[in-house]
Amino acid sequence: MHVLTSGTLPVLVLCDDRYHPAHVVRSGLAPLHGVEFDFEFVENAGDWSPARMANYPVVILTKSNNISSRDHEAWMTASIQHAFVDYVRAGNGLMAIHSGTADYQDAPELRQLLGGVFSQHPKQCPVTIVPAAHHALAAGCQPFTVQDEHYFMAMGDRAVDVFATSKSVHGEQTAGWTRREGDGRIAVLTPGHNLEVWLHSHFQTLLRNALGWCGGQTASTPTVA
Repeated sequence: MHVLTSGTLPVLVLCDDRYHPAHVVRSGLAPLHGVEFDFEFVENAGDWSPARMANYPVVILTKSNNISSRDHEAWMTASIQHAFVDYVRAGNGLMAIHSGTADYQDAPELRQLLGGVFSQHPKQCPVTIVPAAHHALAAGCQPFTVQDEHYFMAMGDRAVDVFATSKSVHGEQTAGWTRREGDGRIAVLTPGHNLEVWLHSHFQTLLRNALGWCGGQTASTPTVA
């Protein structure tokens, strides 16, 4: 059982893949650790299990479909997808960040659970993240521009509540959204290839807001007047 730090929300973080090393995620979440959230990291998918995941009310998926940065074999089997669906439907929170949406086009249950997955991206370029006005998950944020991979998303047919979009010379994309599944909550943020993105003050605010919502710390309807 995970040992909790008093007053913090325990979060299991699944990270590390071929193009997205764990140190970026660890460093990017460090400013939030120990005050509001208590992060535990799994870098090799072989160390993950449904039983281990069940000890946490929120999971961050920021790992593409690789076992690790050294082992590029796919890990998201049909049974693992089903475990994630069961986990969320039981009342837990799932947050997918950047590569947590990548290489899952052929994982239908996870794709439907998230509401959309990565399709492609152009070369890195300036990307402007635009938080949605009057949305609780965008509270405290203003539009900001970072050097990043501009993720183009294949959105599914399930309704999502958009709290951020992304713009570059290549067009505009949905960059942040939430949806509900059973008694659980899902949030997605697509920026985050570079550490500078994670550490940007407004991105930190989006992370904090979305993680809090996934953990049930804000109202079930995220849009405010």
